[in-house]
Amino acid sequence: MAEGDDDSQDKTEEPTSKRLEKAREEGQIARSQELTIAATVICVAAYMFLFGESLLRDVSDNFASSFIFEVGILADPMRVGTRLADAMVNAFIAITPILILTAMVAIISSSLLGGFNFSLKAIQPKGEKISPLKGLKRILSLRSLVELGKALLKFLLVGSTAWFLILAAIPEFGEITLMALEPGLGEASTLLVTSFLVASSTLILIALIDVPYQVYQHKEQMKMTKKDVKDERKETDGSPEVKGRLRQKQREMSVARMMTAIAEADVVITNPEHFAVCLAYDPSSDDPPKMVAKGVDHVADRIKDTAKAEGVAFFESPVLARALYFTTEIGGFIPEALYEAVAKVIAYIFNINAINRQSDRPSRPEPKVPDDLVFDSNGQRSEIFDD
Repeated sequence: MAEGDDDSQDKTEEPTSKRLEKAREEGQIARSQELTIAATVICVAAYMFLFGESLLRDVSDNFASSFIFEVGILADPMRVGTRLADAMVNAFIAITPILILTAMVAIISSSLLGGFNFSLKAIQPKGEKISPLKGLKRILSLRSLVELGKALLKFLLVGSTAWFLILAAIPEFGEITLMALEPGLGEASTLLVTSFLVASSTLILIALIDVPYQVYQHKEQMKMTKKDVKDERKETDGSPEVKGRLRQKQREMSVARMMTAIAEADVVITNPEHFAVCLAYDPSSDDPPKMVAKGVDHVADRIKDTAKAEGVAFFESPVLARALYFTTEIGGFIPEALYEAVAKVIAYIFNINAINRQSDRPSRPEPKVPDDLVFDSNGQRSEIFDD
């Protein structure tokens, strides 16, 4: 019993499409935070490397102009507020490109793994999110240890890279101290931005490790137990018991409709032991005879009883009965290969119905079935049987 419980808790089954779709609706998709961080930081560093001089000039010009005051401005507090608002707007305009770049890169990079997805369920408050026990389990989980390892690795990579860059740049910083203010600031900013770009590029290594790990982690998290798969199949398709009852009900309804249609039949061709088929023919139509009912054993007995009650004529022909049963569906027309054999039977029945005197009864025909339409009781093509 314990072994069965353990098996039921092992997530060994691949996730179904319904499981993945439900997880996506709840916001549970593969995401790499390290990929987003690396892409965002590197793009910002690249922007600063390419356009940092222009950005620094705009910011410094705006900063310098803020310290230039006219006498009229100092005497009017309202104009001071306007001046401050203008400075803030100019500063925001100067950094707007880098803000837009950061937002675009963050959105695009986060969707590279798992695609775009927005889920309100992911931001809905849940009791387990504020549960101390759940929180402690998350802190002590393997995922937390992996996140700690990634943080330490980032610190070592970026820190060691920055350390070597600083050591390599010490002579240049010494030369900068001997320069004038403006060129010195320009050289220092170039050196810092270049170092920032090189150091941030090391985050690519973390992203290359994190992306496959997140894919693997998400796949493992989405796996299902055998019980989960079974329950989902029951929910989707219904339990076997319910499906069995539905099929039984459908069969009963189908047989009931078939029994009702026997009243339209013109002849019942029997085995006579096992098979019974009912045919209806409309002489005024160009259509061939149609199968209105057929059955074997118990159903065949019901068909014969109903046909007797409805006054439908009977004709015994084992080979023809089996040929019609195995080649024609209920509601369908008989195959062309059996036209001649069935025509003889129907003509014989119609003549009997038209003649009232027993002495004038026509001779009973012997319908011939083509050799390729001769079946045994199991539906296998065979030699002609007499029973």
